[in-house]
Amino acid sequence: MRTVKHLFLPLLLILSLLGFDRVLAAGDLTRRTISLPDLVLGSEESDYSLSQQEYQLETGKAYQLKVIASGRKEYAFQAPEFATSIYLRKVEAGGVEIKAVTLTELEFEDASEAEIFFVPIKPGRYRFYAKGLEAKGMQGSFVVK
Repeated sequence: MRTVKHLFLPLLLILSLLGFDRVLAAGDLTRRTISLPDLVLGSEESDYSLSQQEYQLETGKAYQLKVIASGRKEYAFQAPEFATSIYLRKVEAGGVEIKAVTLTELEFEDASEAEIFFVPIKPGRYRFYAKGLEAKGMQGSFVVK
């Protein structure tokens, strides 16, 4: 077993010098997104509802998530630990494309929406919530495997 470990790194180096890694990574994988079910904040039944309680994700796959505020309340969507464990490609809101290193909060004062494009890079369970409304049930989690 020890011999295999010692041979693996030099073999990997030789394959990368030959261009083997480029064959496997053809194209920009961050642009091949998987659309997640929309996350709707509030509904006609309850101002404090979430359309999704959990999202199952995999590291290295690109996703897009549309967060939609019903306008029934002011909502401040946050997921601080998740934001530091992803590669954030962009956020689209109100006809504007925002490119940033991280995302602190999406604050909705009226009915509106924002779409987040990202790639999870660290496994774990990460909480998301509407700030100040967690006790009313406005929380869920991203599960990254």
